[in-house]
Amino acid sequence: MAAVKSQPTRILVVGGGYVGMYTALKLQAKLRASEASVTVVDPQPHMTYQPFLPEAAAGSIEPRHVVVPLRRVLKRCHVLTGRVTEINHADKRAIVASPTGDLESVDYDVLVVALGSVARTLPIPGLAERGIAFKTVGEAIYLRNHVLSRMDLASTSDDPELRRKLLTFVVIGGGYAGIEALAELEDMARYATRYYKNVKPEDMNWVLVEAAGRVMPEVSPKMGVYTVETLEERGIKCYLDTRVESMVDGHVVLSDGTELDAETIVWTAGVKANPVLEQTDLPRDARGRVRCTANLQIEGMPDAWAAGDNAAVPDLSRTEEDPTATCSPSAQHAVRQAVHLAGNILASMRGKQLKPYRHKYAGSVASLGLYKGVADVYGIKLKGFPAWFMHRTYHVSRMPTFNRKFRVLIDWTLALLFRREVVSLGQINDPKAEFARATAS
Repeated sequence: MAAVKSQPTRILVVGGGYVGMYTALKLQAKLRASEASVTVVDPQPHMTYQPFLPEAAAGSIEPRHVVVPLRRVLKRCHVLTGRVTEINHADKRAIVASPTGDLESVDYDVLVVALGSVARTLPIPGLAERGIAFKTVGEAIYLRNHVLSRMDLASTSDDPELRRKLLTFVVIGGGYAGIEALAELEDMARYATRYYKNVKPEDMNWVLVEAAGRVMPEVSPKMGVYTVETLEERGIKCYLDTRVESMVDGHVVLSDGTELDAETIVWTAGVKANPVLEQTDLPRDARGRVRCTANLQIEGMPDAWAAGDNAAVPDLSRTEEDPTATCSPSAQHAVRQAVHLAGNILASMRGKQLKPYRHKYAGSVASLGLYKGVADVYGIKLKGFPAWFMHRTYHVSRMPTFNRKFRVLIDWTLALLFRREVVSLGQINDPKAEFARATAS
């Protein structure tokens, strides 16, 4: 009697960000065709390399080059464009909502939770209406066009109060995302003023608001102070130990009594666990993240795995000083956890020993605009051009696929040879407006 051929193991990867895409990429390269099938579910058909969003917003990198098309690189995987709304691991079933609103039930044998974090918001009046987030390539493109269009409007107005409001740009949040977005956009806008006869750098009002007493807590306090001093030397006002009380109609009120009107308010005040996790039966910690072992398995569930921002993974490099320490939600851990996760999934399927994830935080690098940066890596502190160069070198090395690495390098090379493009393409924010006016006339 012929042996019945077993069905391939069904692996479901929830999330197509860095962790999800890289895990699937490694699995498709190592798995035999009859061994397993891999399905990746994400609302977007691409992975976004978020550390390059500030440079995409500033025009140093073509926005399409900071995203990796999932279907192009995951040729042996099934890519499903949709949003997971529920996970019932007891039945090993996930519910996926398509862009059209249809619901589909997806069964699996092995689960990989690689959901990206979402912006952490606060009940601040006016935030939902006036705030601009900075986590997607669409938001980066929108913000670039928005800043340049405010400069266009200011250049055509004689109203001093309106000009002041148009040329006031507020960034809330002094973490890496906020600092880099602020620095890159201010650098771009400063460069753009050379093409405006009546808009000068000193006419612009760039403001940073941070609730804590320092910026970028991942670097040393000394480097944080240097960052603030560098920004203030460029005319950027930095409010530390300060909260935003209100921003209704663009009227920003700070906790120290400062009030200002701004047409541009960027919200980068931290991230939180993806709310989808609330619709699952997975164990979570007090911060809403999935509780994991050091092997990146979800606690009590040997056939479920997690990594990245939404995974509470024990930080073995710090457990001696703090037994409850978990890995921080950083790109540095996500890059390494993705590779480690794929290896452990393969080991588990093939009956081999799992390896615990251990990585001592190496430090951080950040861009403060073109040719300016700050770095604190393995105790070595760099400023200015060396830090900026290290920032670019590190992140291009971590950019997935040779195709995208090469395109980013070409963008940087062209930027050295030609002047920066500072034109606003604001029409893409409402592309049908012109046609609507034509049909109405």
